[in-house]
Amino acid sequence: MGIEIERKFLLNNDVWRSAVQQSSRIAQGYLSSDLNRIVRVRLKGEQGFITIKGKTEGIERVEFEYEIPKQDAIELLKLCPILLDKTRYLVEFAGYTWEIDEFHGINAPLIIAELELTSSDEYFDKPEWLGEEVSDDPRYFNSYLSEHAYTTW
Repeated sequence: MGIEIERKFLLNNDVWRSAVQQSSRIAQGYLSSDLNRIVRVRLKGEQGFITIKGKTEGIERVEFEYEIPKQDAIELLKLCPILLDKTRYLVEFAGYTWEIDEFHGINAPLIIAELELTSSDEYFDKPEWLGEEVSDDPRYFNSYLSEHAYTTW
């Protein structure tokens, strides 16, 4: 069993773009989007994934993620009512890899920086481009965005 410990932030500016080391386009959808569990399907480049996450407690939740064949991911995404379209950028800062998601379509122009930690009280240096923390705001969960487009807030 895996535990996901994740902090989410809005961004102050675009300075992070000059430090991008890698990017990939992601399509993802939700087969189940319940408060107690979600089942997500993701197509990231040539790789497919299925992920099951438990209820979020603070900034922690159980997470199981498995690679699946690309074609399976394509077919499963067809079962999802709404797909999220985003580009994920990887940015290194002070020994951590930040995942910055830039949403497209109905969730544009939303950009969220995420950092996975090993404990909920782990200290990390905050880059200058980091803005307001939204870890505790469920509106910024991808599962919420798949049902409530950012453009409608």
